[in-house]
Amino acid sequence: MANSPQAKKRARQNQRRYDINKARRSRIRTFLRKVEEAIASGDRDAAAAALRQAQPELMRGVSKGVLHKNTAARKVSRLNARVKAIG
Repeated sequence: MANSPQAKKRARQNQRRYDINKARRSRIRTFLRKVEEAIASGDRDAAAAALRQAQPELMRGVSKGVLHKNTAARKVSRLNARVKAIG
């Protein structure tokens, strides 16, 4: 348990950042799930639209430090390839 005032403040700050980052990760996963569902349904237009909405969310996660830049780029690239592959 934190004893010094500085350690108590750090504990509060860590918890606040944890909650914010958790919400951001959850929001990103929601957008990715929408893309996955659109791909599974086979609707190319819906999948492309969902991907266009998910891409800025992923990049926002990068800028906020929730995701690594290459991770987001990899996810976008793979999803884009799968959307293009829809007949």
